[in-house]
Amino acid sequence: MPKIRNLEDLRKVKESAKDLTAARSGGRTHIIVGMGTCGIAAGAREVMTAILAELEKRGIKDVAVETTGCIGMCQFEPLVDVIRPGEPRITYGNVSPEDVPRIVAEHLINGNVVADKVIGRTD
Repeated sequence: MPKIRNLEDLRKVKESAKDLTAARSGGRTHIIVGMGTCGIAAGAREVMTAILAELEKRGIKDVAVETTGCIGMCQFEPLVDVIRPGEPRITYGNVSPEDVPRIVAEHLINGNVVADKVIGRTD
């Protein structure tokens, strides 16, 4: 990331972050990426980029990709929640960009939870 030297640099960072999160709004299925400082330090930005790229590659348009702050499970960052309509919220932990295609293919598309990455489930 380039060094921020003035207000205009800061505005550019804000606009690029806005584009990243606003690229995917709406849809009945939600993917939520933990983007607190702990998540970002653990690689959440790369995971978010991989999610957006995977959805674009597969032509999946009806999924909202959102961010959240720290939820107190820093040791499991990066965290990714997948919420499909009518199903429990599944929280994946220690997600890497390499895990994203599998989570999208198995859980998002086929409805099969990727059990080895699950750290939480909310009914």
